Parts: sequence; structure tokens; C-alpha cells
Amino acid sequence: MVQESGSLPRALSVVMPVRNAGPFLDSSISSILDQSFADFEFVIRDDGSTDGSTGRLQSWAARDPRIRLFIGSESLGPAASSNWVVANSSGRLVARMDADDVAHPDRLKRQIEALAAAPAACLVGTLWEGIDEQGRHLRPRDRWRLSRTTPFSPFPHGSIMFRRDAFDRAGGYRAEANFWEDADLYMRMAEIGSLLVLPDALYFHRSSALSTRLTSDQELVETSVDRMYRRMIGIEGDPADGKVLPRVFVSLGSTRLWSGRSPSVLRRLLQRGRLGWNAETAAVLLWAAWGRVSPSTLRAFLRGVVRLRDHSVRKRFVDGCPCEWRIAEAACRRAEEASRSEAAAARVSIPDLAA
Repeated sequence: MVQESGSLPRALSVVMPVRNAGPFLDSSISSILDQSFADFEFVIRDDGSTDGSTGRLQSWAARDPRIRLFIGSESLGPAASSNWVVANSSGRLVARMDADDVAHPDRLKRQIEALAAAPAACLVGTLWEGIDEQGRHLRPRDRWRLSRTTPFSPFPHGSIMFRRDAFDRAGGYRAEANFWEDADLYMRMAEIGSLLVLPDALYFHRSSALSTRLTSDQELVETSVDRMYRRMIGIEGDPADGKVLPRVFVSLGSTRLWSGRSPSVLRRLLQRGRLGWNAETAAVLLWAAWGRVSPSTLRAFLRGVVRLRDHSVRKRFVDGCPCEWRIAEAACRRAEEASRSEAAAARVSIPDLAA
């Protein structure tokens, strides 16, 4: 089913797949429609929602002619639904939006300006602040991550804007990278052009129990995220015993932690984590145990860490001036550090526990 309110092509398309995001849809959609840059089409696909999201989307589409709403009868999944909304957009520039997050009013304007000033750039993301289910700001901006050479994205998927031709040349999202389809895309787009980051918090990323990573089959998600980390730190292939890197549980538990809950990963970590006598195991075990005993004090501690390290690099970045994320250089460095062995990778690779 298609419900379109407008048909004129525009230079910018905002795209958003939706799957059971009911409680957060209004704030997400209104944050896009109220942007200071207003000349865009808003392509939304309802990906088989069962929670009433469809009705909310139809109501919004009837009120604003920029919305092009497509209603799917079944879920395509993360990668396929993301490809679908891009394929059905008409803009030369495409801005991603996630259905449970909130955009700063100047987000689109600032990203368009950044790409216009850098013809060699093919994508720009923005820094972010973390909010919980009630919209409370819990996790501060973290510019420190921009000062590091790392293959791990400093911006959330929903904050990106990219050139459509570069996306097509990169091959779009790949189904084999479900649950890390964004990171996989960035690595391929980095071979086409530079990736920029705006060092301002122009995006508010929501941690909630409705996250796709938390509502999907957990063993499948753990395996997929483990595959992402292995690729990032230079470990080839999947483990024969089904064990996953401990940092996987920090990634999954952080969503629960920043939503105001316990990470609830200690049991799974002990059952399925590839534990060893190394710094990564020790750090993750401490994080998981602390989060189980007192999640509120762990959040307070990590919030302080993020504020302190953001402050420590305050002179390196200027508001409004994008910087380059050198993902390819970072990935090569991490692969060299791994020294062709998983044991070496574990020794040199301690996860960011404030992620």
C-alpha cells in the first residue's frame, strides 16, 4: 500500500524504515518536519508493524505533503528495509532517520552545508547525546572519540547523510551484515570518498527496550555483532565453538544501561563469551558485574568519564567545523595490531566501556 502526499522531486530525501516504534514516532517525525531546512521529501516505510505504528504514520502523512508513506505487509529486516527506502527516494542527497530518535532542528541544514563545502566527501554524520524512553538526556556528547584513530563509528546510524550516487556505487546495505549493516556500509563508502563528522550534538539517540537488537533473536544478534567486531579488529572467520568476543555484550548491554535498566548480560557473557586471561575479559566482566549490582552508579560513573574526556579535547574541535573520520586508516592499523592471531587482538583491544 502506498500513501503519497507529494510527487515533485527534491534534492534531499529523508528516509526512515519503521518497525513497531509507536511510543516514539511522534517525536521522531516532528523533529524532521520542523527542520530549519524544509525542502525535502520524507520517505517512510512501515515494515510490517503490529503495534499501531501504521495508524500513527497514516495520520502524519495526511497532515504533511512532504511525507511519502509506504506500508509493507511483512518485515523485510534491517538491511533490506534500509535499502528499500533509499531505492524509493528521489534525492541526490539522502538523510537517514531512525524511528525512535530525535533530530536537532538544524541537523539537515548543517549536513547539507558540510557536503556542499567538501565535494570529495560522500557521507557526513553528527555527534550525539543519549536519551532514554522518556526523552531525558543521560549520555553527554563525546568529542574524545573523534580524537582517536578507530574503525568504530563516532556517530549513530540515524544521523548520517550521504550522496546517493556514492551509496549506489558502494552497493548499499548487505543482508549478511544485518545488525551491523551501517558499519559495513561505512567501510565500503570510505573507499569512494571521505567520511565527515560534525562535532556538535545534532542528534539524540534513544536507548530503549524496543531496540531492534534487543527485540530480535539474541543468539543471532550476538553472532552478527561478533562478526562485526572480528572484522574491525582483524580476526578472520567465525569461531567453530560458537563463542563470541566479550565486547559484544558491552555493545548489547549498553542499550539497556543507557535506557535506565541493568545491562542484564552477565549470564550470557559467562555462557557464551570467549573469556580468557586478558584485559578485555577483565574489563567486560567488571562492567557487567557492576551493571548487575548497581546500574545507576555505573551510569553515573560512565557519564562522568564521557564528560571528562569530552572536556579534555575541547580545544581540538570547533563548533560547526566538520572533521574527517579516517575509517580505512583505522581499520588497517587495528588489523596490523592483531598480528594475525585472536590472542594478540584480545591483548591490544580493550572495548570502550562508555559506548
